[in-house]
Amino acid sequence: MAIKVKAVRGMQDLLPEKKAAFRFVEDQVRNIVGQYGYREVGLPVIESTQLFSRLVGESTDIVEKEMYSFADRNGESLTLRPEGTAGLVRLANENGLIFNQVQRFWYAGPMFRYERPQKGRYRQFEQIGVECLGMEGPDIDAEILLMSARIWEALGIEKDVTLELNSLGDVSSRQRYKDALVNYLNDYKSDLDEDSLRRLSSNPMRILDSKVPATQQLLSGAPELLDFLDEDSQRHFQGLCEILEQAGLQYCVNPRIVRGLDYYNRTVFEWVTDTLGSQGTVCGGGRYDGLVEQLGGKSSASVGFAMGLDRLVLMVEGSRAKTDSVELYVVSIGDQERIKALVLAERIRKELGITTLVHSGSSKLKAQMKKADASGAKAALIIGEQELTSGEITVRLLRSEGSQERIKEVQLVAYLRKVFDRE
Repeated sequence: MAIKVKAVRGMQDLLPEKKAAFRFVEDQVRNIVGQYGYREVGLPVIESTQLFSRLVGESTDIVEKEMYSFADRNGESLTLRPEGTAGLVRLANENGLIFNQVQRFWYAGPMFRYERPQKGRYRQFEQIGVECLGMEGPDIDAEILLMSARIWEALGIEKDVTLELNSLGDVSSRQRYKDALVNYLNDYKSDLDEDSLRRLSSNPMRILDSKVPATQQLLSGAPELLDFLDEDSQRHFQGLCEILEQAGLQYCVNPRIVRGLDYYNRTVFEWVTDTLGSQGTVCGGGRYDGLVEQLGGKSSASVGFAMGLDRLVLMVEGSRAKTDSVELYVVSIGDQERIKALVLAERIRKELGITTLVHSGSSKLKAQMKKADASGAKAALIIGEQELTSGEITVRLLRSEGSQERIKEVQLVAYLRKVFDRE
C-alpha cells in the first residue's frame, strides 16, 4: 500500500517563486560583498561535533539543545552545521590562510538547528556569512556595517531595519560584569523564569537576551556591561561609533546585546526589524578575536556577521524577485513541424539566450496558444504546414493585440533580436 510522505517538520520546500526570491537576495549580496573584495568559499554541511562544542560554547543553547548530532559508522560524533563561523575558521586555519594574512571571505548555504518552527524560523534555514580575518581596528568593524547597510539598500529594505551596537569587552571585563550581574540577580532568584535561573550558574550574560517580559523588567535595574569595559575596548568602541557617525550610518547602543555564541568579544551588533513579529533580528555578528587560537592557530583578530535569508525574503517585496519567466513560446502543428520547433528553439537559445519553451504534445492550435499566453511569454512562434512549406515562421506578439506577421526563417534571429532587445 502506498504511503504519503511529507517533509520533515521544520524543513521547507522552496517552490520556484520562493527559490527565485532566495536567489535574488543572494545575488544582491554577492554583488555588494564582491565590491569590497570578499571571496566566496564553500563549507562542509557536516563537521566534527567537537568543533561546535568547543568554539560555540558548551553552555550555549545551540550546543545544549539545538544541534543535530549523530555518530557515523566509525563512531565519530558529527554535527549538521548550526552556524558558519566555526567552520570558516577551521577552513582558514587548516589551509594555512591566516598567519600574517588578511582574508575576506563569504559563504552561503543551509544551517540546521532544532528549534520550534515558526514564521521566519526553520530547522533547516538558509544563511549568508561574511567574515574578515586578520584586522583588529574598529575600521574593519565599521566597513562590514557599512557594507551590510549597502545590502539593505540593494534589497529595498533600508527603511525597515535598525542597527543596534554593543561591546562585550575582553575576557577580564566580561568576568567582572558576570560577577556583578550574578550578584544583582541572586536577589531575584525566585522571580526568574526557568531558563534564566538555569543560566545564572552556566551562562549569566545570556539572561540579558531573555524574551520573558518579567525577566526583562528585572533587568531594567541591572548593571550595564559598557560600565565594565577595559580601556582598549572602550577606545575600540568609541572609534567605531565615531567612524559610523562620520559615515552617516545611524545606530543605537543596546547594552542588552550579547549574541548567543561564546566566541564573541568587543563589538557585537544586530540589524533588527519590527516587520516580522517576534523574529526581529535579520543579521547579527561581531568580533571573535580569540577563535583562531582555540583551534591551535596563531592569534588573528577577526570579525564577521551572518544574515538569515528566510527572514530577508519575507521582507523583500515579491515584485523585486521575479521567477525566471518564459520569454518565447513555440507552437507547432504536425509531427515534422514539432521536430522543426525543437531544432529552431535550440538555435534561438544558443544565439540569443532567450528563455524559450517548446510546447510538448499534439494539442490543437487554440489550446497551445492559450498555454502560450498563460506562460507570460512576450511572443509565440507558430509553425504549421504552411510555415514548413514556405520557409517562414509566424510570430505573434502576445502582449500587443492583433500583432502577428510571417518572417522568413533566415531573418528570424535578427527579428527576434530587436523584439527582445538583444542588440
